[in-house]
Amino acid sequence: MAQQVRGVVAPGRNEPVRVETIIIPDPGPGEAVVKVQACGVCHTDLHYKQGGINDDFPFLLGHEAAGVVESVGPDVTDVVPGDFVILNWRAVCGKCRACRRGRPWYCFDTHNATQKMTLEDGTELSAALGIGAFAEKTLVAAGQCTKVDPSVAPAVAGLLGCGVMAGIGAAINTGQVGRGDTVAVIGCGGVGDAAVVGSRLAGAARIIAVDIDDRKLETARSMGATHTVNSRTTDPVEAIRELTGGFGADVVIEAVGRPETYRQAFYARDLAGTVVLVGVPTPEMKLELPLLDVFGRGGALKSSWYGDCLPSRDFPMLIDLHQQGRIDLGAFVTETIGLDDVEKAFARMHEGDVLRSVVVL
Repeated sequence: MAQQVRGVVAPGRNEPVRVETIIIPDPGPGEAVVKVQACGVCHTDLHYKQGGINDDFPFLLGHEAAGVVESVGPDVTDVVPGDFVILNWRAVCGKCRACRRGRPWYCFDTHNATQKMTLEDGTELSAALGIGAFAEKTLVAAGQCTKVDPSVAPAVAGLLGCGVMAGIGAAINTGQVGRGDTVAVIGCGGVGDAAVVGSRLAGAARIIAVDIDDRKLETARSMGATHTVNSRTTDPVEAIRELTGGFGADVVIEAVGRPETYRQAFYARDLAGTVVLVGVPTPEMKLELPLLDVFGRGGALKSSWYGDCLPSRDFPMLIDLHQQGRIDLGAFVTETIGLDDVEKAFARMHEGDVLRSVVVL
């Protein structure tokens, strides 16, 4: 029987979000209903609210979440009711050409629930990144549920569902940071700080954090950055070169998603170095670079999709590292809030006052 729950809906472009009654259908084949316990307020949700992703309003926001499987549909075998799971927005298909080649983190046919959640009047909702977890319960594809150790706090576990995984994965999986490498991270929000953590975990010798906000730079230093550069007052390319013997960094991770910061990343890397774009640009942005420089500098220009993660592999591993004290996922949680506070959380995000607000249910 369909259920009624409370959820946070973005009704139209740049309109304030509202807490509405959401109808959750019973799970069909390959689907699961998850009782949400915590969901981080990610910048991507703000992009949805602003119409920066698409115009499929109304949106049921929230995607960086953890909770407990309540029920599953026919043919679901990987999870059962009672499992503690992190929700992921790239549920691999196992059949596409990327999956068949043994590269499922590049899956070209990731899937979501087939059924739609709705408002009380029957209006279909577009679930943010196929999840929609600013709600007491949500309907997802069973493949979007990744089982992890249930002893970890939901507010911490859920962060791996998006931002923290994106940043750590950008360093470890996409950038392939190695022992002794020099790394620069441009943009020190939640994703950028996670890239700092990932670089430290990988054994980078020097980690240079770049931002225009001294508060964010101080947080990045507490996460493991060895040097900081305020790019509002200092040319970051020159500063990074000066800190790397005049050469540039082995890996530069761009966690902003803007053409000007991407150019900085491009020119701040060493010859044959790697640039990783993990910041998400908006559709109208364009990049212009001299093609001769692209050729002459060599190396690799990579985009990092979700930290090129494989949830079934990476989520449990990172939870284990957190439980061992080798990474502190809890350091990303600035505050815990309720469903009614999401609009205020967006304002604090815009002002740079928080690393992560987390809705706890």
